[in-house]
Amino acid sequence: MIITISGTPGSGKSTVGDLLSKKLEYEYFDIGRIRRAIAKKRGITLEELNKVGETDESTDKEVDDYQRHLGQAKDSFILVSRLGYHFVPNSLKVFLKVNIDEAARRIIKDESRSEEEKPHTIAEAKRLIDVRNTSDKKRYSKYYDIDPYDTKHYDLVIDTYNKSPQEIAEEILEATNK
Repeated sequence: MIITISGTPGSGKSTVGDLLSKKLEYEYFDIGRIRRAIAKKRGITLEELNKVGETDESTDKEVDDYQRHLGQAKDSFILVSRLGYHFVPNSLKVFLKVNIDEAARRIIKDESRSEEEKPHTIAEAKRLIDVRNTSDKKRYSKYYDIDPYDTKHYDLVIDTYNKSPQEIAEEILEATNK
């Protein structure tokens, strides 16, 4: 079984993906972390990498091809990726969402973000979320003619507000049994 997890920034994708991979003892792949590593290697932030990607598709194609390969080469894994559902169509496609205020609070608390990428105020976090969403929509529309935030693409949509990562993981596991 393959589970792809997408969603809005700050909705808990990485936390839930990591938790599910441990529960199921599956390999775990997080495209956001991979893209952050690519940005760091280039000496830029993820926001800057996304901006470059608006005119240079190679910044997306590398990880997109990687996702396609995973879907063809492996049978059981967890993939956290804005477009995982598209590149690995034979997966349970999960979309996590949360309101922007809660997303901003979560992003500020996120220990996995580097200091240069970590916002320090709610207003700054909301601005970064908006910039990220706008860039993602622009790039994915341009390169694939899709909107990653359109929930019609997903088998399961979960609002993560007021839910623990464990509750969300259980909801996803229940969906795998149906």
